Amino acid sequence: MRRIYTLLVAVLLFTSCSAHKSAISSSKARKNNKAIQKRNRTSIAAHKDLTSLEYIERFKAIAIQEMNSYGIPASITLAQGLFESGSGNSDLAKIANNHFGIKCGSTWTGESYYKNDDNENDCFRVYNNPEESFRDHSEFLKKKNYARLFELDKNDFNGWAYGLKACGYATNPQYPKLLLNIITKYQLDQYDRPEGELAKIKREDRVLGEINETVNQPQQESIAKTTPDDKIYTVKQGDTLYNISKRFGITVDDLKELNKLPDTGIKIGQKLVVVK
Repeated sequence: MRRIYTLLVAVLLFTSCSAHKSAISSSKARKNNKAIQKRNRTSIAAHKDLTSLEYIERFKAIAIQEMNSYGIPASITLAQGLFESGSGNSDLAKIANNHFGIKCGSTWTGESYYKNDDNENDCFRVYNNPEESFRDHSEFLKKKNYARLFELDKNDFNGWAYGLKACGYATNPQYPKLLLNIITKYQLDQYDRPEGELAKIKREDRVLGEINETVNQPQQESIAKTTPDDKIYTVKQGDTLYNISKRFGITVDDLKELNKLPDTGIKIGQKLVVVK
């Protein structure tokens, strides 16, 4: 009995120590992130903020390629990339090339980037380029707990959107609707049909052009004064349009549209409509 008790104590101590070692202090996280920023300073400095339409144009081909290789609807991949990365403009996307918010997990052996998410200093994967992020996203969804998604029709983006939430990809209860809103707004399901025939996509670009004209209509100067107070958020120090969008479960594009913003720049004290 004493031997069993001793073993239990040893196991508990080992588990406690392992948990402690797996955590990282804020100072170490900052040092690690600065090293990655320094290494990638050229690409970070050259980064130009993308609109959602530019993001789609930039990554639609690889989304179709991943669909043909793995069976994940291109519309889902693009919608997730748009939402998770703020159209490629989040710090995680710019510094770590991580477009899908994929965390390190127990099997990751590459570099890490730390930021507050579900927990303080959560560990996220770092990629050499965005294309690696798209490929790892496909590989990530091949995990056993996502297996049932691949039983869906390859064009069933609606089933995939709700399935991702059910399988644990996101904690936001509005995640499926957010993805579906993006797919509908930008007609991303058109990329599920061509099966990689990129020549056909060019004939669809006219649609994106029409959407672009709509998005770029002259904007009103101010938010309507009749907006209820519970739909207004006042910008605080450290806020970005991206982290505000994540906090309130709305896309960066919708925030810009609701508030008539020409770009992602915001100021402390600025009032933003955060509910559609």
